[in-house]
Amino acid sequence: MSAVALLADPAAWAALATLVVMEIVLGIDNLIFIAVLSNKLPENTRQRARRTGIGLALAMRLLLLTAIAWIIGLQATVIDLGITGPAGAHGEPSFETALSWKDIILIAGGLFLMYKATREIHHSVDTPAVETDSVAGGVRKAAELTFTAAILQIIALDIVFSIDSILTAVGMTEHVAIMYVAVVIAVGVMLVAADPLANFIGKNLSVVMLALGFLLMVGMVLVAEGFGAHVPKGYIYTAMGFSGAIEGLNIWQRRAKTRKARGSH
Repeated sequence: MSAVALLADPAAWAALATLVVMEIVLGIDNLIFIAVLSNKLPENTRQRARRTGIGLALAMRLLLLTAIAWIIGLQATVIDLGITGPAGAHGEPSFETALSWKDIILIAGGLFLMYKATREIHHSVDTPAVETDSVAGGVRKAAELTFTAAILQIIALDIVFSIDSILTAVGMTEHVAIMYVAVVIAVGVMLVAADPLANFIGKNLSVVMLALGFLLMVGMVLVAEGFGAHVPKGYIYTAMGFSGAIEGLNIWQRRAKTRKARGSH
């Protein structure tokens, strides 16, 4: 279909709007990881790390779109251990070990995300007072990553999230032009949201733990999906949204108490 015909097709616009929303939602995990990781860098390199990481995410998505046939081929089985779980409500196995390259990448990425989130939670909980610096009335472990190490870790997760993102796009529309536009818009939103999100996480220590909990859950979901256990994304993001709303109320409460305490003096 020509570009003019696509522009005149209401179905194409509907597909674009739907795909943009889906790509933004799928990019939340990627964005939280970049925000948490960049906040461990020296302050003068954080913004550069975030922009570099998001720029690489865009480059990977656009590169993968040029090789859609190869991406679709990643779903072909390459290893089959012959193990399947009991049948689910619709007759499909609850899990299976017929693994494609996509499954292997999801499992590896999920395990890495689980390791990284667990390690950061451990540091947040067990960091001695002498190794911390004051932030927003609390303590935080001083930055210990180098810029290169942070970018390499961001690239590793960008690959996983990009493949998931592009396979979602392929399943929703057959028009590559719509995929390109949706990916560029979604990554543009990520770029705009990156600094405010990272600054908010950095100023509210309880949000750091919440974000790490999100990443741990996403890692487990990636591993489960790699083994064929489908976890509805709506459940995941509903849980994230509800937890975020409760944490927002906690922050509001703490700030209200602080204002009242200052007013009484």
